[in-house]
Amino acid sequence: MTKKKPISELTEAEARAELETLAAALTKANQAYHGADAPELSDADYDALKQRNLAIESAFPALKRADSPSDQVGAPVTSGFGKITHVVPMLSLGNAFDDEEVSQFTARIRAFLSLAPDAPLAFTAEPKIDGLSLSLRYENGKLVQAATRGDGATGENVTANARTIDDIPTELTGAPDVLEVRGEVYMSHADFAALNAAQEAAGGKLFANPRNAAAGSLRQLDASITKARPLRFFAYAWGDLSAPLAETQSGAIARLGALGFQTNPLTKLCHSSRDLIAHYRDIEAQRATLGYDIDGVVYKVDALDLQARLGFRATTPRWAIAHKFPAELAWTWLEGIDIQVGRTGALSPVARLQPVTVGGVVVSNATLHNEDYITGRDSKGGEIRGGKDIRIGDWVQVYRAGDVIPKIADVDLTKRPKDAVPYVFPATCPECGSEAVREEGDAVRRCIGGLICPAQAIEKLKHFVSRKAFDIEGLGAKQIEMFYDDADLPIKQPVDIFTLAARDGGNLNRLKNRKGWGAQSAANLFAAIEERRSIGFGRLLFSLGIRHVGEVASNLLARHYGDWAAFTQAMDDAAGFEGAAWQDLLDIDGIGEVMARSLVSAFAAPRERASIDALTEHLTVEAAAQPKTEGSPVAGKTVVFTGTLEKMTRAEAKARAEALGAKVSGSVSGKTDILIAGPGAGSKAKKAADLGVKTIDEDAWLALIEGL
Repeated sequence: MTKKKPISELTEAEARAELETLAAALTKANQAYHGADAPELSDADYDALKQRNLAIESAFPALKRADSPSDQVGAPVTSGFGKITHVVPMLSLGNAFDDEEVSQFTARIRAFLSLAPDAPLAFTAEPKIDGLSLSLRYENGKLVQAATRGDGATGENVTANARTIDDIPTELTGAPDVLEVRGEVYMSHADFAALNAAQEAAGGKLFANPRNAAAGSLRQLDASITKARPLRFFAYAWGDLSAPLAETQSGAIARLGALGFQTNPLTKLCHSSRDLIAHYRDIEAQRATLGYDIDGVVYKVDALDLQARLGFRATTPRWAIAHKFPAELAWTWLEGIDIQVGRTGALSPVARLQPVTVGGVVVSNATLHNEDYITGRDSKGGEIRGGKDIRIGDWVQVYRAGDVIPKIADVDLTKRPKDAVPYVFPATCPECGSEAVREEGDAVRRCIGGLICPAQAIEKLKHFVSRKAFDIEGLGAKQIEMFYDDADLPIKQPVDIFTLAARDGGNLNRLKNRKGWGAQSAANLFAAIEERRSIGFGRLLFSLGIRHVGEVASNLLARHYGDWAAFTQAMDDAAGFEGAAWQDLLDIDGIGEVMARSLVSAFAAPRERASIDALTEHLTVEAAAQPKTEGSPVAGKTVVFTGTLEKMTRAEAKARAEALGAKVSGSVSGKTDILIAGPGAGSKAKKAADLGVKTIDEDAWLALIEGL
């Protein structure tokens, strides 16, 4: 999120403007989360906005808005459901985010009640279920209505849906005449995974996490859909009552359990902030193994008479608080380590985790980067994670920020199984059995199998047909996977694409009879392939998927060499990484030695070169478009820019020179025609002087090309 100005530095006008922005953002977030079951902000981002809003209001109390988010709970009900007014409002809880805030919470309560520091004061601590709040009203032992939280005052009537949930009894024995039970509708991890699998098989909507799935399932206008969904319910509170359930929070929860409701077995009685924090740590450690999502621990004063004395603020009770877990961190078990082989042959280790929700997303995999990372070292041998290695069976902390791929942040060695052994990174490719080597200075181990390696071949073929490469209509990643494994019409390397029609016999008989294909789709594919038999030099080079050679570099090389024949001859001449051709390649501005070596090596590798040559026999490779250089004083000349340019950027100068037919090099040599030197020119200017290369300043360069 964007860094905000410290509140102490805000002017009144700035504070007013930010409160307006925050009100709009939080209202929108509430509607998305509570009204549409489609949250647009992570819990952490939402909490940060709400805390910022509250802090500004505290600093500028006169600016508090009439529609302040601090005074809002949930969101208004949607039009699809009837409305139910809560006899006792369903309020939200205040939040604590660290141990100090928990200590402040207990201290505030003691101060409010005028209790001495050593006076007994009990609290309950229970997991905060990440689901959808629901209120159930029973009259004379029968369930008469069920309502969502809504905006705290009015909720949605979901009575018919609630009756379909197995954990919700429709009749009670021994209950008060009026009993409003409150709790959380949720979905277990296993049921969530099964639901998403069924949704995917049916082509339906996939849910981001169990909370969204539970909320979306409960808020169905058709109760039969809710009945088909595996919803659960934990009871943890109450609203309207005709008679008290007990004298304490813990006693009331026990009474609800006796009446037939599911209550959380991790609820515990605590007697100090130290006890509360210890139980928080214990629940946090069990988080991944519970089988359902929690996002914190809720603390409540146990004695109900003290709760009554403490009372409420505008939207939260004084006697309770939610101690939230860090939104982007969670602990879980490492069940295995898989090795994935990428398009460039890189062996990438992936952690297989016991699923856990991190930052609103269910995480079952995490990157382990490379073999050094697993051993607890960086690429230079320095310690990471305090030098702790990662082993299968470990209790690990998973980190996720925004849309970044989850990572392993830490390992709890106290929970390491006694039989856990150090992970041995494979020295052979798990896909093809070829040797996997790690070059000096490279953090990654790579398979040398090339196109004989299925993982590399398939990924290279997918890249070959991607949008910025050959972009063949009807031949995408899924089709490549199908053809690669096809026993009759296989595509194992790029040239096979352009022999597909000939191998089919030209009459479509073989392809059109396959599942998912017909005469028309087969004809369309062959026509699309024919359209791509003519392709530009730069696009062809990019499509080959040579390591380090991306789209920009491919087009740069195409402009430099002009046509494919000249380029391949230059690669052959540079095969020993020496000589004029090698130096010419290195002199291209934007081509470094690492890229150059990768490029030359690819064309020097016998099997890879044979595959490239076989492909180009079936293609017409269009020469790179050359600039119109009529009248250009620098056409065909090699120029070098050095120092600081004051009237244009280096990129602008390079583009302008190339448009006028000049070759821009990154280094000075005997082939350099002009050196354009700005302030701060160093070794290049000296070398140019030693070689007798013409040197001019930026003004002289602009004068030279003026009017062109």
